[in-house]
Amino acid sequence: MSVFGGLLRSTVTFCHSSLLLCTRHFTTGTCARVRMHAIPKLKEVDRWTEKRSMFGVYDNIGILGEFKAHPKDLIKGPVWLKGFHGNELQRLIRKKRMVGDRMMTEDRHTLEKRISFLYRRFNRYGKHR
Repeated sequence: MSVFGGLLRSTVTFCHSSLLLCTRHFTTGTCARVRMHAIPKLKEVDRWTEKRSMFGVYDNIGILGEFKAHPKDLIKGPVWLKGFHGNELQRLIRKKRMVGDRMMTEDRHTLEKRISFLYRRFNRYGKHR
């Protein structure tokens, strides 16, 4: 009986060791503890910033002014920017066409450098590519 028990014990240890060799152990290195911080405080938002306070200012011009004035006519700013929609290259080309002859030499030079840089960039990496 002891021979049979010894044989049984050796097969159990053999099976146990083969199971250990067949299973894979995954580790992620050292145990990393997750640190829990306090709940972040809510951001205080200023509801009366200049952009928010001026929202919809020109909506009533058509009603109160009998549609005589367009909102872009009431905008105060440079001539080349009034009622303009476009990218930076288009804006700079428009500025050069409108006030380029009256600019100082250094300002005109930097403007032309920026236009040439943007022209090359849009040709290389523009949406049409």
